[in-house]
Amino acid sequence: MSSSLFITKPVQAAPHVDAGELHGSLKGEATLKRTLTARQLIALGIGAVIGAGIFVLSGQAAAAHAGPAITLSFIIAGVACAFAGLCYAEFASMLPVSGSAYSYSYATLGEIVAWFIGWNLVLEYMFAGSTVAVGWSGYLNSLLQSVGLGLPDSLATAPFNVVDGKLISTGGWVNLPAVAIIVAISWLCYIGIQQSATVNSIIVAIKLVVIFLFVAFGIKYVNPANWHPFIPDAQGPGKFGFGGVVRGAAIVFFAYIGFDAVSTAAGEAKNPQRDMPIGILGSLFFCTLVYIIVAAVLTGMLPYGQLGTPKPVATVLEAYPALNWLRMIVEIGAIAGLSSVILVMLMSQPRIFYSMAQDGLLPPTFAKVHPKYQTPYFGTLIVGICAAVLAGLLPINLLGDLVSMGTLLAFAVVSAGVLILRKTRPDIPRPFRVPAPTITCPLGVVSCLYLFWQPFSENWRIMLGWTVLGFFIYFGYGYRHSRLRKGG
Repeated sequence: MSSSLFITKPVQAAPHVDAGELHGSLKGEATLKRTLTARQLIALGIGAVIGAGIFVLSGQAAAAHAGPAITLSFIIAGVACAFAGLCYAEFASMLPVSGSAYSYSYATLGEIVAWFIGWNLVLEYMFAGSTVAVGWSGYLNSLLQSVGLGLPDSLATAPFNVVDGKLISTGGWVNLPAVAIIVAISWLCYIGIQQSATVNSIIVAIKLVVIFLFVAFGIKYVNPANWHPFIPDAQGPGKFGFGGVVRGAAIVFFAYIGFDAVSTAAGEAKNPQRDMPIGILGSLFFCTLVYIIVAAVLTGMLPYGQLGTPKPVATVLEAYPALNWLRMIVEIGAIAGLSSVILVMLMSQPRIFYSMAQDGLLPPTFAKVHPKYQTPYFGTLIVGICAAVLAGLLPINLLGDLVSMGTLLAFAVVSAGVLILRKTRPDIPRPFRVPAPTITCPLGVVSCLYLFWQPFSENWRIMLGWTVLGFFIYFGYGYRHSRLRKGG
């Protein structure tokens, strides 16, 4: 049995996209439609990356862990992502399918590893959608309060919070705005990928304009004294000092998962061999630069200790009455920007389920494509319901840590998978090749696992419980129904 757990999925040429593609389509079923261009793929990446990292997590990471050195945290996270991003680009151009890291690990490391990664991608996408929805709720309620229509805390706050590793009651009932935005965007994902991509492109343009306005006007109020000390003295494990900078990098790593989301749309790209590397690496480079600039302006305008709010950009602007006009614009932009992140997350997770169901590891219902909208509609509904429950009940800090952990594990496996497939299948055409793979791939693995350990040390019980649940499902259903093992 142990050897069959690591059975790998064959790779063969797929003439309709002129690249290697995995077996496993459902004969006679509707399939995903190839409609996305390189420009739309870059916009998908920016839509997922530019959002929570700026509008939510940057302030919390600076206030609690890194101080002004949050800019270094973004650089460390960006470098780790760059290693993984190069590996994703090679895989996505070679295997243009919808499964992302799940499909890549199935072709290289075996079925049980693929399941483990696919299960962790649930943390990456579904939990990410819930996390960002909580931040979206904070900005929306702030905007409503400015016009006298704010919701009571009982309807805008999760009923639970995590303090010193313990779940405590907050007195809230449900985070109603977070639930509402999940429901609305799930409906949009249900009716079509092209419609979703078009809406995302419009939102991306709006939030980039808002970020430009914040930097252009906010830089005039930067006080360099707020950057000193740049790395505050350590106050404990992961709290300031260099350890805090690394812990901050693990938190803001959440912000970079957008380029992974690009790879989940490979099965719907018009020219995946050319467009996937452009979409992945283009969005990663652009967003890293934006994050560094915005983080520097944030910590320069206000002492880092005051940034630990769910809406740090709006908090900074509140300190300057002359910029009050910009605060409302930023809140509107944040609401739009975070909406696009939720859109990409909720669009990606059903496509992971789609690939897993095609392989028999999940029930075939998850692989059904809507005959009219050509979307994996059942998976979209399930993801929407679960994400809404999570967003309505749990706090952003716990959700964010779990997202980073699942993402970092997936990135580490992809980095290892590229090097393994270079050795085992050197004959497969690779439209894009990772430079210096014997250096780049191991660095990707080590850097991602190092960052993974930071939040894992605080949340290991939850992570282990999630893993056990995943393997229970695999051995209870996936192992017995695997199409590859059945020779189907």
